[in-house]
Amino acid sequence: MTSPIALEERHGAHNYHPLDVVLSHGEGAWVTDADGRRYLDCLAGYSSLNFGHRHPALVAATQAQLERITLTSRAFHHDQLGHFCAELAEMAGKDMVLPMNTGAEAVESAIKVARKWGYEVKGVPVDRATIVVADGNFHGRTTTIVGFSTDPQAKSGFGPFAGGFRQVAFGDSDAMAAAIDETTVAVLIEPIQGEAGVVVPPEGYLADVRRLCDEHGALLIADEIQSGLGRTGATFACDLWDVSPDVYLLGKALGGGIMPVAAVIADASVLAVLRPGDHGSTFGGNPLACAVGRAVIELLADGTYQQRAASVGAHLHRRLAGLVGSGVIATRGVGLWAGVDIDPAVATGRQVCEDLAALGVLAKDTHGSTIRLAPPLTVTETEIDFVVDSLADVVARRASTEVEAHA
Repeated sequence: MTSPIALEERHGAHNYHPLDVVLSHGEGAWVTDADGRRYLDCLAGYSSLNFGHRHPALVAATQAQLERITLTSRAFHHDQLGHFCAELAEMAGKDMVLPMNTGAEAVESAIKVARKWGYEVKGVPVDRATIVVADGNFHGRTTTIVGFSTDPQAKSGFGPFAGGFRQVAFGDSDAMAAAIDETTVAVLIEPIQGEAGVVVPPEGYLADVRRLCDEHGALLIADEIQSGLGRTGATFACDLWDVSPDVYLLGKALGGGIMPVAAVIADASVLAVLRPGDHGSTFGGNPLACAVGRAVIELLADGTYQQRAASVGAHLHRRLAGLVGSGVIATRGVGLWAGVDIDPAVATGRQVCEDLAALGVLAKDTHGSTIRLAPPLTVTETEIDFVVDSLADVVARRASTEVEAHA
C-alpha cells in the first residue's frame, strides 16, 4: 500500500515541508501517529488548538449543530449568528463583529474597512489611504498581504503588489511616529510577532502606537490571530499592556481546532461603513462556525485558560531560561508561547524539530535556527518539563556531535 506521505508528495502541492510524522488521532495536548506513537503537540495548529485536540465542549457543540443546520449563506438569517456576534463583541468590549473564515480573510477585510473608514470618516482623499505595518510581520499569505511582508520567500515571485503600505521597524516608536501622516488610516500590527519567532515588543511600545493613532486620527488594528484568546495569559495580548485597539482581528483558536472561524471586531463607528454589497463571504458566519465560536467564548468566560497560560507559561519560561548558554542563544515569549534561538553552529531549527519528534515532541522551526513552542493551554507543568528536558537533550547531543566533528 502506498504511504500517505508518498501520496501527498505525488499529488499535493509542495507549499509545506512537514516533518515525517503521519498523525491520525488527537486528545488534549497529545497526538498519535498512524503507527500508534504518541507526541506532545507543541505547535497546536499555530495556536488554533488552544484548548487542545477534541475538547469535549467543542466537540459537543459541533455535534449538536451538525444535527440541525450547517450552512445558510448570509442571504438568510440563522439562529446562531446574532448570539455569536453579541457574545464576541462583549468579550472584546466592542459593538460589532464581521465574521469571516480565516485569519488572512480577517486581515484583508480589515484593510478594506480601514480604507473605507478613512475616506468616509477621516476624509482622506480617494485612493490616497496609507496603512503602516511593521517589519517582520506575518498577517497571512494573500498577494496583498505578502506585498508588505519583509520575508523574501513570502513575496518573491508573487508581484506586482498593491501599494498603500508603509513598513517600519517593529518596536521602534520613533519610526512609527515618522511614518504616520494625514493619509494614514490605520496601523496594522501584531502585539507580539509570532512567525518572526515570538518577538515581544519593548515595554511601552504598544501604548506609544495607541497614542500616535489617537493623535493622528488613525485606527489601531491589532492582529491577535495567533496571540489572542488566552495564548499569552490574557484574553488578548493587548491586555498585557492595558491597550485597547480600535479593531481586533481573530482567527485560529476562535474555531477551536474544529472549524476555520475568524472575525473583525470593532465599534459601530468603524464597521458601520460597510453596507450591503460592500463585502461578503459564503461561509463566513455560518451556523456551524458560530456554534463552535460560541463554545470557545464560553470556555474563556471565567478566565481559567488565561490563568493556566500565565502560570504554566511562567514555568515554561523559567525552564527555558536555564538552557541559555548551552547551545541555546536566547529565549523569549509570554504565556504559553516561546521562541528559542538555537546556536546556528549547533543545529538548524529544522534539525532540532526532527530530533524532538524522535523523542515525542512536535514543534516548528522558523527563520533558520529559531523554534517556536506553543502547546495547548491544557498542558501541565509535568508535560512542560518533558518538553524542555527533551529540548535540552537534543541540543546537548547536537553540540557534542559538532564538537567531535571539529576535534
